[in-house]
Amino acid sequence: MTTPGTTTTPAPPTRLRALARHLAGRLPSAVAVLVGASILVFVSLRLLPGDPAVALAGQDATPESIAAIRHELGLDASLVAQYWSWISGLVTGDAGRSHQIGGSVGELLADALPNTVVLAGTALGFAILTALVLSVASVAWPKRALTTIVDAAGTLAVALPPFVTGVLFVLVFAVLVPILPAGGLPPGRFLDRPDITAQYLLMPALCLGLPAAAALTRFLTESLRTEMNSPHALTQLALGVSRVHILTHGALRAALPPVTTVLGVVTGTLLGGAVLVEAIFAWPGVGMLIEQGISRRDYPVVQALLLLAVAVFVVIQLLTDLVNALLDPRITTGARS
Repeated sequence: MTTPGTTTTPAPPTRLRALARHLAGRLPSAVAVLVGASILVFVSLRLLPGDPAVALAGQDATPESIAAIRHELGLDASLVAQYWSWISGLVTGDAGRSHQIGGSVGELLADALPNTVVLAGTALGFAILTALVLSVASVAWPKRALTTIVDAAGTLAVALPPFVTGVLFVLVFAVLVPILPAGGLPPGRFLDRPDITAQYLLMPALCLGLPAAAALTRFLTESLRTEMNSPHALTQLALGVSRVHILTHGALRAALPPVTTVLGVVTGTLLGGAVLVEAIFAWPGVGMLIEQGISRRDYPVVQALLLLAVAVFVVIQLLTDLVNALLDPRITTGARS
């Protein structure tokens, strides 16, 4: 009960409510990005040279046959009508049918997406584990030789593009020293024979994950060094606390927010890198499906997959922002300095 003339201070919002409000504030911009990306993807494909109807009918087809195919595919409608038909179908869960590859886009995606998820997930797990081990080791034991090796390996991994690394892996480990399969998928399901699956996954996952591991290692190492030079860490070092204890009991957690942002960007770029890696190792995932769709002017396939790539990137950025808010409560309260 309050006395007249006094005001009560409202209770601070709960942590979950603050996170939900923080996430809700990011949703409008995410939706705007998806809408803009859908328009850009749709228009860009129409600007590419080549006619899907001609590709489907053949070079010797009559104009009447090409016109009939264009009408059947809906390509003779206005661009606005074509865009509305496509986007309204996506909203209802119908991504259309492939013109060239065959079958519905949803079925093609259902077959290819799990393979890409397994490949990208393995590459991301390798990158995160490598970054944690190398960064913590180089900061916990700041020896010149170890730092030089880590920096040189990171520079080499970033400098070599995935198609160069992939070709080298195939030449060395599948041709010169044939201990791993050159490409393809493991027989059966991925978990039926984990040992066989690992053999098929090792080269493409390493090829895709090396640049990500190098980027994460560099950012995490610098972030950890910054935390170890903070007054709090220097005081603990002066009191005789070991560097490993400081790293594992505070410095590592404090260094994660900026690295989490980099992790989100790196994760989003894995899908783009998968296009080359899947082509090199004949891995039938989303990357190979995009390549087939572009080469065959298959509008429904390419549209859906490119927009999916943007949607994945947007979702990853939202999750990254949410993780940063969990690690640093000042983000949701607006109290960051």
